Amino acid sequence: MAELTFFKPQTGPAPLAAGLLLTATIAAATIWLGNQPSVASLGLGALTLAIVAGMLVGNTLYPRLQRACDPGVILAKQRLLRLGIVLYGFRLTFQQIADVGLSGIVIDVLTLCSTFAIACWLGRQVFGLDRETRWLIGAGSSICGAAAILATQPVIKADSAKVAVAIATVVIFGTLAIFIYPLLWPLVSSLIPGITANEYGIFTGSTLHEVAQVVAAGHAIGPDAENAAVIAKMLRVMMLAPFLLFLTLLIRRDAPAGMVQGGIQFPWFALLFIVVTLFNSLHLLPVSLVNSLNQLDTLLLAMAMAALGLTTHLSALKRAGVRPLLMALLLFIWLIVGGGMINLGVQHLMG
Repeated sequence: MAELTFFKPQTGPAPLAAGLLLTATIAAATIWLGNQPSVASLGLGALTLAIVAGMLVGNTLYPRLQRACDPGVILAKQRLLRLGIVLYGFRLTFQQIADVGLSGIVIDVLTLCSTFAIACWLGRQVFGLDRETRWLIGAGSSICGAAAILATQPVIKADSAKVAVAIATVVIFGTLAIFIYPLLWPLVSSLIPGITANEYGIFTGSTLHEVAQVVAAGHAIGPDAENAAVIAKMLRVMMLAPFLLFLTLLIRRDAPAGMVQGGIQFPWFALLFIVVTLFNSLHLLPVSLVNSLNQLDTLLLAMAMAALGLTTHLSALKRAGVRPLLMALLLFIWLIVGGGMINLGVQHLMG
């Protein structure tokens, strides 16, 4: 989560090439398909199509290709996603960040704190889950999905089985949200006259689990919603560092001296995204070069979506178990309903 380096391969070039070629093939095919008028009219963007295609391949053909392709697929899911998010800054300007403004920060803080508090209460009082499991699921739901879970693991010293369960829950409900949020947009816009795509994008970015899922859902809604969603989400991701600091202090307060180790990790790619956006606001690059960078960014993000789909297995539902899934479902409902109320309330008071 915290590394500044985007490419740090652990294996030889052949497995990396095979996995990257597979994700690039899926990405190219879905970008072409998403540009077809008949498909675009359905609201299915390239990123949504990429994750769907990835899931289809991932649960059918990919198990036979996994050993050969896994290193490249994992690189696409992790490193290329972060690089894609950084390059996404060339689509935005500081003025658009200012449009999200203080209200977007307040929304993110309230959503994060309320979601994690509810996770702690539900996990202990309703579902009887251990502290590590409820904290991991709470971190994933309230901040940035699997990335937050993986960043939280070394802080609370959770074992790998609990991490796998937590990741399964946020992947399942975050993937569902990719399709639910675009479907909700026409309903919300009809029930709440005057709501803008920008405001719905802030709602999407402040409540959806993964960065990748936010990009895909926002892309399916429209460019204004996508831009606002990514900005709101990146502000939320940058709250991971103070969140981990809070957990560290909480654990150190309750644990015997010398029992807590590990440092705080910072999501550097979120900071680089802001730096690139500020640079783009100066309009120093030719428009043609910026357009080329945006096309490259679309390819990288589509490859990351394909990789996320390839590694999302239906068996994750069984592995997660009933109680963690039910808790994650209630948090998912809270993010949509409660997060929506937080968005409306803050935008009304500070708008």
